[in-house]
Amino acid sequence: MTEDARNVVIIGTGPAGYTAAIYAARANLKPVVFAGAQPGGQLTITTEVENFPGFPHGVMGPELMEKFREQAVRFGTEIHYETVNSVELTKSRPFTVQSSDRSMKASTVIIATGASARLLGLPREAEFMGRGLSACATCDGFFFRGKEIIVVGGGDSAMEEANFLTRFASKVTLVHRREEFRASKIMLDRARSNPKISFVLNREPIAYEGQPDAGGFTGLKVRNTKTGQFEVIESQGCFLAIGHVPNTALLNGQLPLDSKGYLVTVPGSSNTSIPGVFACGDVQDSYYRQAVTAAGSGCMAAIDAERFLESEGH
Repeated sequence: MTEDARNVVIIGTGPAGYTAAIYAARANLKPVVFAGAQPGGQLTITTEVENFPGFPHGVMGPELMEKFREQAVRFGTEIHYETVNSVELTKSRPFTVQSSDRSMKASTVIIATGASARLLGLPREAEFMGRGLSACATCDGFFFRGKEIIVVGGGDSAMEEANFLTRFASKVTLVHRREEFRASKIMLDRARSNPKISFVLNREPIAYEGQPDAGGFTGLKVRNTKTGQFEVIESQGCFLAIGHVPNTALLNGQLPLDSKGYLVTVPGSSNTSIPGVFACGDVQDSYYRQAVTAAGSGCMAAIDAERFLESEGH
């Protein structure tokens, strides 16, 4: 390994990336973190986090991530607020990490790039984004004060966003394509008990109604999955809460993915198919996808990286 190679380069932040940095820094590995386009990850666009240990009264997502960042920096983590454009993992070692501003050699790489909100892929979706259509309630909820809006989804995220949006909206209609929900019972019960939330089930979104540049969003056209009939649910805004897509594009096929597009790691570890490359957090976890499990996997990745470096005599 060349002398100019950094011991550990971490791509991404959030609970996984920051925890990996904390552990690697405490092991005196002097980790480098590329924070990416959304430093702190998905928790920076989350409202109150009620289930992270150590915060009995809850904590706001951005505040929690700032505490993670401060702790990582305290132990000597070097953070670059840049997006990694490409990595070279297969041709030679040390690995090469290329950001928008620099190229860096790395003895080990920890991938903690997380996941991004999934969209419906309907016509004019990009045109409506920011003009009545959103995938982030905490970012855009304020703009819908006193309005009637739609939330699409059936998981915990949909229930959380629907509840949050009732702080602003006069009415929230939750649209779901089935009668069954992926959401946990406590989250579903909380949404059902909210008088501002109504449920429209067995409806598949087909099209966005309105004009993005003139009048904005006016409704969501849906198909009844039982009868096949079409209808338009009128509203002044629509929020998508239908899951996430792992951020693996920068890897350019160098690592295997599972059937859902998540990075494959060796069971019980953060090891990928390439020695010295590790993955943690939501980019490799399609099942739990919790802040606390992401943090735990970040700890695993740092320890795995440290032991790998020791095995290499570094």
